Amino acid sequence: MPYVLTASLVAAALFVGMLVLLEMGRRIGARRAERDPEKATAGLSAVDGAVFGLMGLLVAFSFSGAAARFDARRHLIVEETNDIGTAYLRLDLLPASAQPALRESFRRYVDARLAIYRKLTDIEAAKEELAHATRLQNEIWSQAVSACRAAESPATTTLVLSALNTMIDITTTRTMAMQMHPPTSIFVMLFGLALASALLAGYGMAAGKARSWLHMCGFAAIVALAVYVILDLEYPRLGFIRLDAFDQALVELRESMN
Repeated sequence: MPYVLTASLVAAALFVGMLVLLEMGRRIGARRAERDPEKATAGLSAVDGAVFGLMGLLVAFSFSGAAARFDARRHLIVEETNDIGTAYLRLDLLPASAQPALRESFRRYVDARLAIYRKLTDIEAAKEELAHATRLQNEIWSQAVSACRAAESPATTTLVLSALNTMIDITTTRTMAMQMHPPTSIFVMLFGLALASALLAGYGMAAGKARSWLHMCGFAAIVALAVYVILDLEYPRLGFIRLDAFDQALVELRESMN
């Protein structure tokens, strides 16, 4: 199932669940008020405040973490672009006879790196491209080592191989960053607190004779939207919030290699 549809269904389910619990809480509160009007809400403000405060804290924590990881992934795209560009420029230090093959390998490598993130909606295809990029890394390294030996220059060897090593290391960093998300228990707790808050909010609305659909729908919609945005930030290759604009830096680097 496409991610956008899945995330939308999750948000919709949370919205509906909160509306149901708001209504349940309201009915429970109304029955309690009928039996004991004076004590129906006695001492509940502290409980309500604690639950709503904890939910707000968890939403803020989740959103802040997702936004930080989103920014880190954007930074890593720029960093990888710079690392590949530096390594590519340092090929000029190698013997002229070794440069054409290495430059061609670099072009294929950048194509493979771009393909990984374009195919993330198909995990198996993305894994195949990742394996292809890894093979090209090994090929580039072997070609560069042979060229450095032919150059017989320690300075050239240091400059070229250190740049290649940095270029290779950043791929592992990006792969791990892509898989870095909060534990599932955090999301479970977030959903649980949202539903519990809806139940308590509904109980607090029991004093009114008529339902305030504006407040009920508004509360459920705002919380569901906040959760959807958090999920979208956590998976910026699959939803409406995208990293595609930053991929353009790597695309332009590839075009400069032609």
